[in-house]
Amino acid sequence: MSDIKRKKILLLGSLRYLLPVIKAAHEEGYYVITCDYLPDNIAHKYSDEYHNVSITDKEAVLELAQELNIDGIMSFAVDPGVVTAAYVAEKMSLPSCGPYKSVQILQNKALFRKFLSDNGFVVPKAKSYSNVDKAIEDLDYFSFPIIVKPVDSAGSKGVTRVDNIEDLRPAVEIAFRNTISKTEKQVIIEEFIEKKGYSSDTDSFSVDGELKFVSFSSQRFDENAAGAYVPAAFSWPSTMNMQQQTELTSEIQRLLRLLRMRTSVYNIETRIGVDDKPYIMELSPRGGGNRLCEMLKYATGQDLIKNAVKAAVGDKLDEIAQPEYKGCWAEVILHTEKKGIFKELYIDKTVRDRFVVEEDLWIKKGDEVKDFSGANDAIGTLVLNFESQEQLNEMMNNQSKWLKVVVE
Repeated sequence: MSDIKRKKILLLGSLRYLLPVIKAAHEEGYYVITCDYLPDNIAHKYSDEYHNVSITDKEAVLELAQELNIDGIMSFAVDPGVVTAAYVAEKMSLPSCGPYKSVQILQNKALFRKFLSDNGFVVPKAKSYSNVDKAIEDLDYFSFPIIVKPVDSAGSKGVTRVDNIEDLRPAVEIAFRNTISKTEKQVIIEEFIEKKGYSSDTDSFSVDGELKFVSFSSQRFDENAAGAYVPAAFSWPSTMNMQQQTELTSEIQRLLRLLRMRTSVYNIETRIGVDDKPYIMELSPRGGGNRLCEMLKYATGQDLIKNAVKAAVGDKLDEIAQPEYKGCWAEVILHTEKKGIFKELYIDKTVRDRFVVEEDLWIKKGDEVKDFSGANDAIGTLVLNFESQEQLNEMMNNQSKWLKVVVE
C-alpha cells in the first residue's frame, strides 16, 4: 500500500451534480471531503468523509478546512458556497479561482451590475434595494417590463418578470424570500433585456486568467412551466453567429482580466439583445448545474470537470483548447408542469432508439413531484445527439410530440 499522502479536496454542498466531480477526484487519487448542513444529500454517500457545516458560514468552513489540513476547496454547481470557497482559499493560501473580493463581485448581482457599468460593459439599467417599500417608491426609475431578483440566489429562484405596477410588490416580496443572506437581504430590479434568438447558459474555462475554452449554447425555456425563466433545455453549438460569439468572448476575457481571475471553470450566461448589443448576464466561477460540463464532454470531448478538480489542488492540467463540436447535442431537463404523483416517463420509441444517448431519471413511480418553479424541481435529464442543427431544432421545438412526463 502506497505511503504517498493523498491530496484532500473539500467540496462544498452535496447535490447530485457533484457525483461526477467526486468520481473525477477519486480517479486522480484525491481524498474527497463533503460538507453542508444536510446529511441526507446524495453526494455524501460517495465522498470519503462528511462534515455537517453550513457552506454559507465561511468562518466555520475555514475552521474545518484548517483542522482537516485540506489541499484544495471547490463549490462546483453550488452557488451558495462559491464565496466561502474563495474566502477559505485566500485565507489558507490554497489554489483559487481569483481574489476573494472579485468573487464577491461576481456572486452578488448588484455589485456585478455596478462593476460592469463602471468599466464600460453593456449592462441593463439596474438598482438594488434593501426593503420592499423603497423598491416600490423608486418605480419611476424604470420602464416596464422589468426583472426582479434576489442579489445572491441561483437556479432562477425568486426571479419574476413584471409587466405592470400591480405585480411589482408581490415580485419584490418573492425575491426577498429567496435571498440567501440572513442579515443583509437585498434584491435587484433591472430592465428586461429582450433577446435576439436564444440566450446562452454554458460553461467555460480559464488558465491563469486566459480563456482557453469558451462555449455558447442555445438555452430553452418551457413557457407552460411555473418558472418561466427556469432553463428547460440546452443545445450545442449555439445559434449565435461567429461575430456575436467573438464579441462576447472578447468582453468575457476583458472582465476576467479586470477582476484578476486565475484558473477556473465558469458558468456564464450571455445574450444578444434586440438592440444587437452583447450582454454578460451572469458569470460565476463554478461549474454550472444541469450537468453542463458533462454535456460539453459529450459535445467536445474535453473534460472540464477533471481539470477543475486538478486546478483546485494545484496539479498540472490536461490540455485545454477551444471547443470543436462533434455533431449537434441537446440536453432536456425533465420536469412536470403540475404537482402530483409521478406515473411514468414516456419517450417515443423511435426517438429513444435514434437520438437518446443517456436517460437519467431521478425519481420512481409513486413519488411526489413539484411543478417546475426552480432548477431544484427537475426530476432528471435526457442527453440527445442529432445529425444536424435542423434536425435538432425540429425535435426540440416539438418535444410534446415525443416526450411526456405523466403525473396523476
